[in-house]
Amino acid sequence: MTKNYKIVTQFLRDISGETPNVETFFFVKNQIKNYQLVIDITSKALKNKHIEVDTIFKFRDSKENQKKSYFEMTNVTIVKIDEKIEGKKELEKIILCDLQNEIYPFLEKSFLNLLHNSGFTQVEFEKKVNFQDLYNKRQN
Repeated sequence: MTKNYKIVTQFLRDISGETPNVETFFFVKNQIKNYQLVIDITSKALKNKHIEVDTIFKFRDSKENQKKSYFEMTNVTIVKIDEKIEGKKELEKIILCDLQNEIYPFLEKSFLNLLHNSGFTQVEFEKKVNFQDLYNKRQN
């Protein structure tokens, strides 16, 4: 299968880890199992078949707690779409599935570095994100 897009460049636009104080750090360290990875993907058309794709990782507490740490990273990927691609469905699959599968290892490593460097060294993402499955579920 030939690739119908090309990554022109990618960069981390924003990376943020916030833990307001020591008490919160120790509380979160004990509650980190309640944190979940949330991924948002947005895109914006540029000129000449180029698209800006923002992939946003957020790691947040699934429970309502007063003491929380906040982690977020926005990665920007500029892609050039093959001239033959015209349909919205094809474009959607490139942005939400194919591209994400390609850049995910870099994003995961970068985000885990943020978490580990923030003192949460025990955090690992056990399940790899399957963008193909997510895309298929979105279509149904």
